[in-house]
Amino acid sequence: MNEGRRANRRGAARLAAVQALYQMDLAATPLHEILAEFESHWIGREVEGEQYLPAEAAFFRDVVGGVVAEQRTLDPLIDTALAKGWPLKRIETVLRAIMRAGAYELDKRRDIPARVIVSEYVDVAHAFVEKDETGMVNAVLDQLARQMRAAEFDRAGG
Repeated sequence: MNEGRRANRRGAARLAAVQALYQMDLAATPLHEILAEFESHWIGREVEGEQYLPAEAAFFRDVVGGVVAEQRTLDPLIDTALAKGWPLKRIETVLRAIMRAGAYELDKRRDIPARVIVSEYVDVAHAFVEKDETGMVNAVLDQLARQMRAAEFDRAGG
């Protein structure tokens, strides 16, 4: 399979993961319920023009479950990367979900280049928020990427 198609399928899984995390945050839906709901209603169907494929269900589960498991570690990192005076709890729910998912992938998915992760989550942000807010997502995730994966940026010349 070519890399572009895999990236598009992962993009669909990332979009679904952000929507699941958003719903969990707003409605306090338990993880097992959200996974069951999304996998039965979203994965394998076309939603908002994106095809959610069963092959990406594992990636979706990894991101959503990983964010839930690692949230206590991820949130302080995101808080530090945010501009002064904007603690994560003051950020819109959807932006929190995007930043948590991106931070999780940067930390745990070393098989995916940091720049790809940042770019993908900026694209996801475009689906939900205005341009200035996507800039904040880019800035926060870029800063986290440079902290968590400094070697990738040193090799590539920053």
